Amino acid sequence: MTDAATITDIRTALGQRLFPTVALWNRLEGRPRTTEFDRALRAEVRDPLWMLARQWQFGEFRGQDAGSPVTATYHLRSAKATRYRPQDGTPGGLPDRLPLEAVVEGRPVPFTVGGDQVSFDLRVAMGRRWNKLLSSSSLSGKFLARWPIRLPDPTSDADAALIGHPDVWATMQALAGRAMDGYELYRHLKDGGHAYDGIDKLSSSQKTALDALAAKFTAWFEDLIAQPPAGREAFDPARLEHRFALGVPDVSGSSGETVLSAAEYPGDGLDWHSFSTSGGPLGTTGQAGTVTRTVVPAPARFAGMPNPRWWTFEDGRTDFGAVTADTTDLVRLLFLEFALVYGDDWLVLPCDLDEGSLSRVDGVMITDTFGQRFWIEPAGSRTADDRQHWSLFELGTPGTGRTGLFLPPAAAGVTEGPAVEDALLVRDENANMAWGIERTVWLANGTPLPGAEAARETLAYRRRLLPPAGPRSPVAAIAYEAMTTVPEHWIPFIPAHVPGDTREIQLQRGAMRRILDGATGSPVKVQPRTTLLRPGLDVTPAHSYVLHEEEVPRVGTRLSLSFKRARLKDGRVVVWLGTRRATGRGEASSGLAWDVTVDTP
Repeated sequence: MTDAATITDIRTALGQRLFPTVALWNRLEGRPRTTEFDRALRAEVRDPLWMLARQWQFGEFRGQDAGSPVTATYHLRSAKATRYRPQDGTPGGLPDRLPLEAVVEGRPVPFTVGGDQVSFDLRVAMGRRWNKLLSSSSLSGKFLARWPIRLPDPTSDADAALIGHPDVWATMQALAGRAMDGYELYRHLKDGGHAYDGIDKLSSSQKTALDALAAKFTAWFEDLIAQPPAGREAFDPARLEHRFALGVPDVSGSSGETVLSAAEYPGDGLDWHSFSTSGGPLGTTGQAGTVTRTVVPAPARFAGMPNPRWWTFEDGRTDFGAVTADTTDLVRLLFLEFALVYGDDWLVLPCDLDEGSLSRVDGVMITDTFGQRFWIEPAGSRTADDRQHWSLFELGTPGTGRTGLFLPPAAAGVTEGPAVEDALLVRDENANMAWGIERTVWLANGTPLPGAEAARETLAYRRRLLPPAGPRSPVAAIAYEAMTTVPEHWIPFIPAHVPGDTREIQLQRGAMRRILDGATGSPVKVQPRTTLLRPGLDVTPAHSYVLHEEEVPRVGTRLSLSFKRARLKDGRVVVWLGTRRATGRGEASSGLAWDVTVDTP
């Protein structure tokens, strides 16, 4: 007799419902009544049985026999950066008494621009310092006669930068014959001269005392403003960025060096992500040291972190239920997964490292509450072709042995003053060229002035020197102009072919001609007044300034020059003149046009 409870064909039995009491489930799922999940994240308590069921569902009653970390002992190798190379120059030692920003961003203070003396505020300050060191009124008078500040010629076009601006002209009238030019004395001393050169009736003891004062004077100025040696600037005017490299002894356990290069530093603060492990050798010597330390691990915490237990109440500072994410918001979804699922799986180990050091962790030994020890190696220590490797704050490719965390010897905080020079590089599609707009010009008395105002003042001064002879007769109602003019603070950059290439172009600095009605002879070229746009003009022999075309996008780029100040950990104050690059404001139009007719005044 056949047993009625035996089912030989389950599919037929279920399809024809021959046995109504038989049920089969492959998966149990809740059917959501709404697309919002904020209420589910609240974990509202309906009754104690519901709370116990939720705890059981999340496995909180399941014993894992897992111990908590009690101590952690880590072993790492560390070495400090000792070599420095600006751009593609000759490597040298890294200065240890300056923050890295001052070494990289430092630019020489301009005391002469285009053959004209500038920075008279610093010149006077240096002269006052020298007179204070002398402490003798008779010698002060002799040095004032030897190194005076001279009054510019109000009838000379060469002194337009000193006379054309009322504030500068008033300053020069107040200083001429009354203040000593301390920079000329400093330059004379740095060139190998003596302070008493050109001053007669001095005894040998006085000359010896002046030599001692000269050493104090030069040391005072060089400590006042940090300036790089000649040819050691890291700013690349062709790329509008700082380029440099640091050399560190290898931290992988072998002899050699690791080169950390920063090829695109804009001047807004150095951190580990500014560097990468690449570049040629710098001749670094030395060995990396080892550090072994035992610490107590602490759970990682962040604001709004969910509690790992369901029966604890959160403060509600972060409402994860209010976070909306689309299917393309991968980073946001990863953040939510980390915060909600893996947030309590991370530990923090305190580790003190020296500034300017490159450190590489060999491993960490964890001791748990049961006394068991576990050796953990870095995730990036696997082979380079292993797809499972993972790294954070690394400068090189995992598996190459050149990875590590770098703490640059940077200042803890940098205070930046107002811009003394400001230039905006823009594209002008109507004129099919680019322009360097001098928005802020550094005047000779040390104060900044808007570039448009500075251009108007100097042009008005030159027109007073060379007034027009008067209209010629007869005069037509209209006149033909081959080309219109632009303000003198607009410096043109014209497209030019790269040498040896017929397709690729670059931007080369050009010059507009200054045309005055009362001038005789050929018109002179208008030169930029800011040092940001003058590369190649103040050197011997002078050369053209070429800028890579990709450095001036359609949005434009902005360069600013300002004094920066930082206080070091030993209390010393460091001041330097640095450049910063930022994003521009878009395209601009100069109004330049050719072959136009204009109304005759």
